[in-house]
Amino acid sequence: MTSPVIPMPQKVEERTPAQVVLQPVAAPSILGLYGFAGATFIVAANMAHWFGTSQTALYLAPFAAMFGGLAQFLAGMWSFKARDGVASAMHGMWGSFWLAYGLLSILFATGTLAKPTGAFEALGFWFIVLAAITWVGCFAAAAEVKALAWVLGFLAAGSTIAAMGQIVGMEPLNVLAGYLFIISAVIAWYVASALMLESVYGRPVWPLGKTARAAEHPKVMIGAGEPGVIRGQ
Repeated sequence: MTSPVIPMPQKVEERTPAQVVLQPVAAPSILGLYGFAGATFIVAANMAHWFGTSQTALYLAPFAAMFGGLAQFLAGMWSFKARDGVASAMHGMWGSFWLAYGLLSILFATGTLAKPTGAFEALGFWFIVLAAITWVGCFAAAAEVKALAWVLGFLAAGSTIAAMGQIVGMEPLNVLAGYLFIISAVIAWYVASALMLESVYGRPVWPLGKTARAAEHPKVMIGAGEPGVIRGQ
């Protein structure tokens, strides 16, 4: 009877060496913040009565849904790969909101739904949800990037005022919310531009107010989850 052949273990030098595949990603917030800034500025300017009529919001809806909605939502999904919890939550949530805003405006335009005059409680309560989450995002962002915290702070404040304005039907509150959204949009444009310039020049060009905590995090983290993925905005 033939004895079974027991394979001899390979020598260490003969084994296939481990490979680490680097998969760096561009900062998703460059796209997300530009999308947010553009859609928010245009719609908020209309809220603040800078331009337009009562029908203008319906014309803005498709652009807001694509620019602030789809583009920002995709940035939120890519932020998961960048291991950025704040960007994942904020872009994903606000991108979804802008998509819903576009859909709601289309339903108003087609007569499927009647647009409320005066108080709009359903939208107001959604702004309560948006404000609550955005305030938390503001506090989280303040731990690493102060400029982003300012974006989210004005956005959360605008959402809070918009919630009150929509629920009680006070147009001056909606106008004030529009101004707060405009400020948030302008700062978001600045942050997105600073991130883009930093990615091109390989160093900070416009200051973002990064904290000491942000400096402690390495740009490439090996061995945790997917190796070599850059963590960041």
